[in-house]
Amino acid sequence: MSLDLHPGLAMETLLKEYPGARRALFASFHIGGCQSCAYKDDETLAEVCKRNDLSLEEALTCLKDSHTHDQKMLIAPEKLKEQLESQTPLLLLDIRTREEHEAITIPGSELMTQENQSTIFSNETEDSLIILFDHLGRNVLDQCAWFRGHGLIETYGLDGGIDRYAEKVDSTIKRYRLEID
Repeated sequence: MSLDLHPGLAMETLLKEYPGARRALFASFHIGGCQSCAYKDDETLAEVCKRNDLSLEEALTCLKDSHTHDQKMLIAPEKLKEQLESQTPLLLLDIRTREEHEAITIPGSELMTQENQSTIFSNETEDSLIILFDHLGRNVLDQCAWFRGHGLIETYGLDGGIDRYAEKVDSTIKRYRLEID
C-alpha cells in the first residue's frame, strides 16, 4: 500500500506514507527530532541525507527495516472486527482528542487519558491484548512503541485508524476530515 522509497521523495510524502519514518530517522541518525536537526516538508530524502552527511543507502535501509517492523505492530480493520465479534478480551483505546472521541468512536473503546494510561501500565500484563487507534493511523505507531517499551508487547495499532475501520468494516461510524490533517 505504501509507495516506493526513493531519494527524490519529499519528506512530507515520506512521513505520510511511512508514519514511523520520523521515529526511525531520529533513533538511528538523530535527524528530525529537534530544531537543530529538523528538515522541511518539501526537502527530499536525498537533500536531508546530504545535509546531514548520511549515506542515502543507510537511510533507505533504515527506513525499509523500520517500516517492516512497524507493519508487525498494526492490526487490519477486518482483523479487529473479528476480534471484537469473537469477544476476545482486549482493551480498545482511542488516542485521539476527547472531542473526537465524544463525537465519533468505535463502540467499546475508551479514551486514552494519563490516568488510565497509568492504570494500564500498572495492571495489564505483557500478554494483555491492547489495540490503539487514532484518526488515520499516522500517530498510533509511536504510541504502540511506547506501550511495548513498557512491557505491553501485545499492543497493536489500528492500520488506517478509525477512518479506515469506518470505510472497510463499519459504515455506521461516520467518517470525517480534520483541517489539520
